[in-house]
Amino acid sequence: SVSECELLCVCSSVDRAWLLCLVFDLSSEQSFLSCPRWLEKVQAHSLDSAVSGVLVGNKCDLSERRAVQSEAAREWAQANGLDYFETSAKELDTCMAPLLSLAQTFLSLYGQSCEKTQSLSS
Repeated sequence: SVSECELLCVCSSVDRAWLLCLVFDLSSEQSFLSCPRWLEKVQAHSLDSAVSGVLVGNKCDLSERRAVQSEAAREWAQANGLDYFETSAKELDTCMAPLLSLAQTFLSLYGQSCEKTQSLSS
């Protein structure tokens, strides 16, 4: 659980967020249930309330302790404009996939920003 003070410190550093990597523990329902609050805080402190990004369910190696089902997390992610991934940091299983997704999204957003700038200066 994250204290309000920690949450405010994080949000003060996301003033111009373009991307979000929201990670929760697949073996903790409470961890997943805190995701909407994190997303709201980031959106409230970013330039555009529709922040792109990924939702990452970590600890997929602990299948016997799983508390959050893939479908529920995937549905929530899609409803909030996020791509969904499951990883195991312990086993380094699919850890690169969400990072590659973020990199591709950044490249696309950067290209759009450059196009806007060029059209304004023309």
